[in-house]
Amino acid sequence: MKKIKVLKPVLVSNQQRAKENRSMFDRMNSLVINIIASPGAGKTSFIKNLITGLKGSHKILVIEGDIKGQIDSESISRLGVDVIQINTATECHLDAFMTAQVLPKIKKNYDLILVENIGNLVCPAEFDIGEDFKLAILSTPEGDDKPLKYPLLFHLARVTVINKCDLLPYVDFRPDIARKNIKRENPRAVIFEVSSKTEQGFEEVFRFVSKEINARQKKDKH
Repeated sequence: MKKIKVLKPVLVSNQQRAKENRSMFDRMNSLVINIIASPGAGKTSFIKNLITGLKGSHKILVIEGDIKGQIDSESISRLGVDVIQINTATECHLDAFMTAQVLPKIKKNYDLILVENIGNLVCPAEFDIGEDFKLAILSTPEGDDKPLKYPLLFHLARVTVINKCDLLPYVDFRPDIARKNIKRENPRAVIFEVSSKTEQGFEEVFRFVSKEINARQKKDKH
């Protein structure tokens, strides 16, 4: 029986669609961050902290990816920002085509578009959606070895956030080893240590994201 390899054509097709999405994001002058993490790592809490810190100075849209339901999108919308829901039904990731389906719903320009991907460290890393960069969240209860077990995500993520640092006294997680493992996969990775519960470390994240937004807008003016 002849085996047919389909993964490469699927990824190539997705990449083409991602470029089209990127063109639209560029026309909107938006910085787009694709946020990827395990279930329970704190994606939604991280996003809510980011919104609280930046919504006074930047227009923000959240694209919320879930297999089913809209619990997170309803929670985020209560912060006073626009939210668009994508339910994938059975798919374990967002891809460029799913993202493209909701783009016509965007009726105005945003400085920052935050995409909360499906909770998964594997599949979401493989599919570009037209983002400026991927942001991985690694929570301390998961362990400091995850960058070595799931190398693709941490290789591709320009930013990695170590979340739930308030739990460090209670879990077997070594921040120095985690940083070493992240840098092993991506020497140029930008790393932040935060607690979405206590808001520790977020001022540095706010400055970084604001700088990225301003750099994008300045670039598009030339």
